[in-house]
Amino acid sequence: MRDRLKLNFLTLVTATFALGAAANGFAQTAATAARAASVPTPSTAAPLPDVNKPALVSPVAASGVRQFGSLPRIKAIARSADYIVAVVNSESVTNNEVTARFQKMQQESIERGGSQPTPGELRKQALDALVEERVLVTYARDNGVKVDDAEVDRAIGNIASSNKMTSEQLRDRLRQQGIDYGTFKAGIRDQITIERIREREVVSHIRVTDTEVNDYIAKMHGDHTSAQNINIAQILVTVPENATPEVEAQRKARAEQALARVRNGEPFDQVAREISEDSNHAKGGEMGSRPIDKYPDLFAQAVANVKVGGTTDLVRSGAGFHILKVLSRGEESGLTVTQTHVRHIVLRPSAQLSIDAVERRILDFRQQIASGAKTFEEMARQYSEDGSAQAGGDLGWASPGSFVPEFEEAMDKLPISGLSGPVRSRFGVHLVQVLDRREITVDPKQLREQATNALKEQKFDPAYAEWVADLRAKAFIEYRDPPV
Repeated sequence: MRDRLKLNFLTLVTATFALGAAANGFAQTAATAARAASVPTPSTAAPLPDVNKPALVSPVAASGVRQFGSLPRIKAIARSADYIVAVVNSESVTNNEVTARFQKMQQESIERGGSQPTPGELRKQALDALVEERVLVTYARDNGVKVDDAEVDRAIGNIASSNKMTSEQLRDRLRQQGIDYGTFKAGIRDQITIERIREREVVSHIRVTDTEVNDYIAKMHGDHTSAQNINIAQILVTVPENATPEVEAQRKARAEQALARVRNGEPFDQVAREISEDSNHAKGGEMGSRPIDKYPDLFAQAVANVKVGGTTDLVRSGAGFHILKVLSRGEESGLTVTQTHVRHIVLRPSAQLSIDAVERRILDFRQQIASGAKTFEEMARQYSEDGSAQAGGDLGWASPGSFVPEFEEAMDKLPISGLSGPVRSRFGVHLVQVLDRREITVDPKQLREQATNALKEQKFDPAYAEWVADLRAKAFIEYRDPPV
């Protein structure tokens, strides 16, 4: 299956790294996430033995930079000696990590405005978030989830570019602050891993009943029963607009001669090839199998009582005189829907790259593409943070209900070749372009599959919350008091 944003294919990720936020909007912590080599026995306090010890598991206690309209700065957070505040399975959460996450969340809360949580409430939320991340990372690793280097490198490249740096300059900045690049990269990989296991595990465990699917289809299509397929061939003798009575009589006589030949036993397709003046005459006049309601009403009415193999009398339309033959009548078909050929570029917000910064970057991509400075394919291959990047962001042909609602709503509003503004979804922020549209008949099996996927999307958030709660209940989690 192709990697895509679709509910049943694509797994996209939204990385959220544990970064600090200083009062001026930029912050950093050192890589102080040394892990316990084995699960320790309960203890009231356990100072971290060596903050410079290489991490045994991936840390999320390192930060990069954050952009607020000017070249960002990174500075260290003043802090005392670090110590373990929680152990999750084989991993530890340190006090410095909680402080970094707390400061980031506090800064974001101030930017959002409104009522502010107390420092105690916010610090508890920061600890809970880090514990949850450890639970998910260990579960993902145990279940063999892997993230390739190319995807991680694209995410880091986007962080660097958004802060007007090259990847090498970002490395240098991290080095200056004593942050190991491998540690930094491992933290990003962990967050991508978390999102990948989340999409895989949660969607696969959501259950949708046949009754729910039937109700969904009925609701979406207004209880409209799909139309019967019919294949019609025609012989058309055209009549010019504003033709004189004499010309019309001549054209009618030619059509009557064709009808007589058919009724005298000549093959319809042979007469059509010789006489018909429509675009299908080379195919013997065959117009193709389609739902009856996709033919002109005049044709549908004319063939309503004609059996397979039968022909109509002359049918007069604005185009001229028609002779129609019913070639076949099919079973009830699926609904005819509009498919869209679409591509996208997706960037993931993170603590290094706020949602507003991501949207500004998407707008910059849009301007470069619209001006012709870069092509969509080039930008997607270089920057998009999902599996479609190597295909230039191409997601292929998609039927209604294939994408998450916010993405699909933006896509449906675009004309062919149109570029969207920034589109937010749970997977990140997208730049969307529509390449083409076409009408196809979706068979009933495919229609039910699409309805099932749409219903799974509706159930995703509560199912995710339940899944995480179950994992936490099964995990070894030990909270520790600070050292005296």
